[in-house]
Amino acid sequence: MKTISVLLSVLLISQIIHGQEGFRKVNFDESFKKANRGKAKVEIDEVKELLHIMIAITKSGLENDDMVEQRGSYYKNVIQHFEPFKEEPVITRFDSLIKVNPLNYIFLTGNALSYNFKGDKLVADKNYLFPAQSVSAHTTITVNPITTYKKEIELFAKKTGFKHFYKQQLGFYNAVIGEYKKFANLQEQWDWLEKNFTTRVDNYTIMCSPLIGGLNYTTSYTDNHFKQIMMVLPALEKPSGQTEKQNIVFNTRIMFTEIDHNYISLPTKNNKAAIDVALQNRSKWVDTTKNGTEYYPNPSKIFDEYMTFATFCLFCGEKFAGDPTTIKYAYDDVNSTLKSRGFIKAVEFNEELKRLKQNNPTKNIEELYPELVAWCERQ
Repeated sequence: MKTISVLLSVLLISQIIHGQEGFRKVNFDESFKKANRGKAKVEIDEVKELLHIMIAITKSGLENDDMVEQRGSYYKNVIQHFEPFKEEPVITRFDSLIKVNPLNYIFLTGNALSYNFKGDKLVADKNYLFPAQSVSAHTTITVNPITTYKKEIELFAKKTGFKHFYKQQLGFYNAVIGEYKKFANLQEQWDWLEKNFTTRVDNYTIMCSPLIGGLNYTTSYTDNHFKQIMMVLPALEKPSGQTEKQNIVFNTRIMFTEIDHNYISLPTKNNKAAIDVALQNRSKWVDTTKNGTEYYPNPSKIFDEYMTFATFCLFCGEKFAGDPTTIKYAYDDVNSTLKSRGFIKAVEFNEELKRLKQNNPTKNIEELYPELVAWCERQ
């Protein structure tokens, strides 16, 4: 049963979760800024993981293998330990919330960051105040659900021995974090993007859970002249039959094509008038018979999607310089992925950006936009 996750995926793909005006989402005080500026982190947060576990044993979670990752030994350990408590009132309540509105999955897990354990009690976090308030312009909340169910969550954690379970899993959690550093080096991607674009971000944080299935998203927080990009992601995949470098390409692509939206969007906005003209004939750029192309309804969104993947190809060309086999794998992977989604000029677009960069090695990617857009107009 994947109805819930299909709905959420439509809403969350390539979108930012926005905070509602009037409610402060975060408090990036000077100590937070000093501790986090310039750092890329991967975390499996204790309270957030508790909420993922609680949702995993709801009726909705048990029936949905896309909303909840149900493969692997960790999920088996979670079910063995916690499923006996699936009839607890708070679990029944969370299940009803998700059935009424599947986006409550986001509001519950996303706002878990607003509390930390102090002993058996949940205490408010001083930096993340009410982080998940709105998904799209039409779905907002005004009360933090973790605050509403604070006592019930505390009771569930104590009754089930959650804190002991979490401590027992620290070795596994550290291995998940280690794989992120090995196979999808976020710091390396960040450094490369800021070398090639003028946009600046102060911090990247990945909030990971091994129980996240197909539902992942990116959100941005800005406070006190400090910008943080937070990605909510599952554990990395390691497809069978691939070399280590191919696994790096696969996992880097998933992350890179998420975070580079933060960099390509500004020059796209600055060149919007020219892009509107260059890509006005939609049928040249997308096969509208493919599901999903409706979420790219205008020239800027189409151009951005092409640019997202073409930029990744340039990154791979530099990262794997001297390794043509891996570079070819990266390009073939991108081109086949885009074409299968209906972006029919993937090969040509990627080759043109590569040609422009090779011919203008001292220019950053942002400076190549006018020539690239002019090429688009000639197609």
